[in-house]
Amino acid sequence: MTVKTDIGTTTPDRITVRGKNISTEILGQFDFVDMIWWTTFARMPEQREKNMANLVLVMATDHGLTPSAISARLTYLGAPEALQGAVAAGLLGAGSVFLGSAQNVTEMLVRGAAPLTDEASDAQVRECARALVQEFRDARRPLSGVGHPIHIDGDPRIPTLAAVSRDNGYYGRHWRLMEAIAVVLREDFGRPLPLNAAGGVGAIFAEMGLDPLLARGLGLIGRSAGLVAHILEERESPTGQQIWDLVLAQDPRNALPVRQGARRA
Repeated sequence: MTVKTDIGTTTPDRITVRGKNISTEILGQFDFVDMIWWTTFARMPEQREKNMANLVLVMATDHGLTPSAISARLTYLGAPEALQGAVAAGLLGAGSVFLGSAQNVTEMLVRGAAPLTDEASDAQVRECARALVQEFRDARRPLSGVGHPIHIDGDPRIPTLAAVSRDNGYYGRHWRLMEAIAVVLREDFGRPLPLNAAGGVGAIFAEMGLDPLLARGLGLIGRSAGLVAHILEERESPTGQQIWDLVLAQDPRNALPVRQGARRA
């Protein structure tokens, strides 16, 4: 039995990725987005694809003390020898609520916009949005891509995501449908839930015609860089112990906690 991959091979004197010699044809010639596209699609990205991929990677890098950053810092508190474990812990929570929801939005928009063309009227787009919202309400399923616990009056990232999408030719029926969903929620159902970043990123990936899984994948790649930064900061200015102490302080049963292991200076 032969086990192989079409992505890369290694011999004693040569490493190839999708048929290119990494030493003579890739290193020094590809940037990181080039490499993502080459390994994933066996082709180089168009410039407008690179622009959008960089936009998503940069946006996903960090949002402050999010659940992923807290998870990474607390894991580092318990295992400071394992950077990879702390980063992995931060990524494991990338699901339908945090970070991974752009995949859900992409899937929803691809399906929901199937009856539409880019020339569809506003009324047609609104009707598709209304049908989608009603479908989720009837099924009692959460609707991804709208609402934010902090940016209740509108996610400040959305105007930039939309503007860059327009500049690069990726603003069409999927973006219009996502925006119409927020309008329908507000005007038809009395739910003021503006678009969030996942809604914008999902619209971008739907417009680009990319696999929805890549919407989550690029988010994970970008967030990995942010988590490494959090761990480096945690080493110099620890907050993990403070977070743990805050949790302990909420429960009187932990008034005299037993600490195991050595505390870092």
